[in-house]
Amino acid sequence: MSTIRIGELEVNRLGFGAMRVIDNEDIWGEPSDRKHAIKVLRRVAELGVNFIDTAESYGPQTDEALIGEALHPYPKGFVVATKCGLSRPRPSRWDADCRPEKLRKDLEGSLKRLKLERIDLYQLHTVDSKVPFEVSVGTLADMKRQGKVRHVGLSNVTVRQLEVARKVVPIVSVQNRYSLSDRSSEDVLLHCEKHGIAFLPWYPLGDGAAMKRAKVISIARKIKATPAQVAIAWLLKKSPVMLPIPGTGNLAHLEENVAAAKLELSDADFRSL
Repeated sequence: MSTIRIGELEVNRLGFGAMRVIDNEDIWGEPSDRKHAIKVLRRVAELGVNFIDTAESYGPQTDEALIGEALHPYPKGFVVATKCGLSRPRPSRWDADCRPEKLRKDLEGSLKRLKLERIDLYQLHTVDSKVPFEVSVGTLADMKRQGKVRHVGLSNVTVRQLEVARKVVPIVSVQNRYSLSDRSSEDVLLHCEKHGIAFLPWYPLGDGAAMKRAKVISIARKIKATPAQVAIAWLLKKSPVMLPIPGTGNLAHLEENVAAAKLELSDADFRSL
């Protein structure tokens, strides 16, 4: 598996998004089978994946606690990334709350649940229109100066917002929605390429519609892969700064996704998609 740099950290180029180990539509509360969720997380590390992404808001807080229980003490070189700045007053709500006091509270909780003294990659989950963006980013910069955060990342941002943030603190990663079927963040991806910033596409398989396209199915048959593996292989070939983090609560799907890192699309197949 090839590698990618996030700041001075080097990780394998296919990560794992842990949100879906909480296997309900609202990502609320406990997984239906806690033992199985722990088994999936441990299998992630066994398969050689050494970058895992989570957030305080998943559960809320449950996802981080599961990771701490399953994987601590973490294998050498294993990077846990988490996110702050969303409030979950009830299952159907994901409300931006990037006030400095909320972000500081999120960090202290994440450190405790993940059993860490420092978060390797701490990401602002969203932009809060009620709080000046520079203030929210500045709070993460303070955390970095205090030694509680190693690197700062952003999620769900525009190129302009990324540039504003980079004037406050070095930004090593951006996590925006991106897939075969949704390339609306193409400008952000290109900006990340230009500046050597890792790009983490969330929802990397989209809503599944792309995997039903005749071209995807045809390529999958030709290279003896699944359509989902083709979609992941396309992301890996799309950009050298791309770090896909497909997530699942299913062991078979996990192994299928990780195997996609070994696939190499031909230039012709890549262009056709």
